Formats: sequence, structure tokens, C-alpha cells
Amino acid sequence: MADKALYTTTAINTGAREGESHSPDRSFEVNVDTPKEMGGKGNGTDPEQLFALGYSACFHSALEHFKKQEKVDNRSQVTLTVNLLKDPTDGGFKLAVDIEVGFENMEEQQAQELAEKAHAFCPYSKATKGNIDANVTVVPYEEGK
Repeated sequence: MADKALYTTTAINTGAREGESHSPDRSFEVNVDTPKEMGGKGNGTDPEQLFALGYSACFHSALEHFKKQEKVDNRSQVTLTVNLLKDPTDGGFKLAVDIEVGFENMEEQQAQELAEKAHAFCPYSKATKGNIDANVTVVPYEEGK
């Protein structure tokens, strides 16, 4: 028997990469389009951007969990880059992510340990583990980035 869901959400898409996606109550709506770099018009948000937005917020939430647990109050930021790559196994595509974590005024070793804990705890990281390459690195904190 599956665990009881704590939260469930739904998204609806019409038109694939040249269409529109929305929540059933229409509280979130976005035009989607293929990036210009891939031959599209680039007139909308692409699925990789949406994935990066969700993953970065989820990862940062996991990071905040461990910061609170360890009584760390340094400001932090997460920059998550999604790479769409050719998949040589089937001629299609696959994803890889680069997760850059920056902490204000923190030693690199402590920062890396917190970043790794967040990566092990984040639901997006758990869901993609073994399915996409993920590189987690500590970078300098940049105000306003």
C-alpha cells in the first residue's frame, strides 16, 4: 500500500512545447515554447526552466531545514542549472543539473557538508537520483544574484 500523500497537485498542458500549461484552478498559467537554441520561437517558458524553478526552491528548502537544525543563520542562495543533452542510448534527450550553493561568510567545508545534506534530503534530488547527473558545488555568495 502506498503512503498517504501529504500534498497533491496537478498541471495540465495543451500544445506540448508550443502550448500552454496551467493548474486546474488557473492560479498558475504559463505559455510554453521551445527555446530558440533548439529551433523554437522562444516566446514562452520551457519545461527545463520550470523544472529548474521547482528544483531550486525545493533544494533551498531542504538546505534551510539543515541550517535551522544546525543553528546556522548565514544567508544562502541556490542556483540550479538544467542542461538538456542528447541521449546517445535512444537518440532522444536527457537532463543533467548543476546545483551551486552559496553561503554568506561560511567556510567551504561546512558549506559543502550542508549542501550535501540538502541534496540527500531534497525530494527532487531523491526523485532524480540515478536518473540524471547532478553536480553539487559550493560557490561564493553573491548579493542580489
